[in-house]
Amino acid sequence: MVNSLQAQLLKSGLVDEKKLKQAQRAKKKSAKTEPEKVNEAAAAIEKARMEKTERDRQLNQQRKVEAARKEGEAQARQLIDQNKLDRTGGETPYQFANKNKIKKIYVTEEQFGKLSRGQLGVVRLSGTFELIPVDVAAKVSERAPQWPVHIAKVESQEPAEDDPYAAFQVPDDLMW
Repeated sequence: MVNSLQAQLLKSGLVDEKKLKQAQRAKKKSAKTEPEKVNEAAAAIEKARMEKTERDRQLNQQRKVEAARKEGEAQARQLIDQNKLDRTGGETPYQFANKNKIKKIYVTEEQFGKLSRGQLGVVRLSGTFELIPVDVAAKVSERAPQWPVHIAKVESQEPAEDDPYAAFQVPDDLMW
């Protein structure tokens, strides 16, 4: 009863022994190559899984970086809101560079003096410029480095020994 269909086809004359043996060889050959196909398929599946894992890891890393950036900006915004100085009544113009452009804000005389000595900083928040103390400006720059913060650089220059005008100091806040 083994291979009864093959025996019946052979008896009826539909196939001869040569075709029967050829069919058996083809069956054995396909049985040998199937494990290779299964291994190749398994390897392809494993490779796809590894690639997806790597993509997911990179996406998660990008999300973490973005979340950290947003958190830093929120902290910087809160620092500015809590520590900004009131500029109402300011009539003295203070000019500074922001993104290769000269900007002008009006401040009080006292604020102008502190700005020119580097004790106050200027930062842009929601389209307006705000005055903040220099220690807060450093914290804002630390938390949101992409936000421009302007702090006047105070340079202490030692006069040359043979400078005839060394005794005459020019004030920093001299306005022409």
